[in-house]
Amino acid sequence: MADLDQLKRKYQPVLDALNEQSAVIEAVDLQGEKLHIKAVCVSQASVNRVWNAIKAVDPAFADLAHEITFHQGDQKYTVKAGDNLGKIAQYFYGAASQHTKIMEANSITDPDKIRVGQELTIPE
Repeated sequence: MADLDQLKRKYQPVLDALNEQSAVIEAVDLQGEKLHIKAVCVSQASVNRVWNAIKAVDPAFADLAHEITFHQGDQKYTVKAGDNLGKIAQYFYGAASQHTKIMEANSITDPDKIRVGQELTIPE
């Protein structure tokens, strides 16, 4: 019989990665003999980072049942201290060079003119 607490400890780095990626964790439970994790990340790039965490824990992940998806459609993001458009694009798209998508969606003409607290639309 699978031990939920033992599997949670094994996959704690994955749960930590989900938290770091601001994922919405919908379920962490047993599904048969496997740990079941269901979560929605903010982007495909975030899903990829979670996958890296899964593979680092156990490349075969034979004792893990997962449903790791990402939010479809435009999203909102509030600029934090230390952010720039390249960093935000890296987070959502996996490439800083995609910052122009964010600029266009928000009618930003100067990428250096974003400010803390500003809400940005992050296009799909």
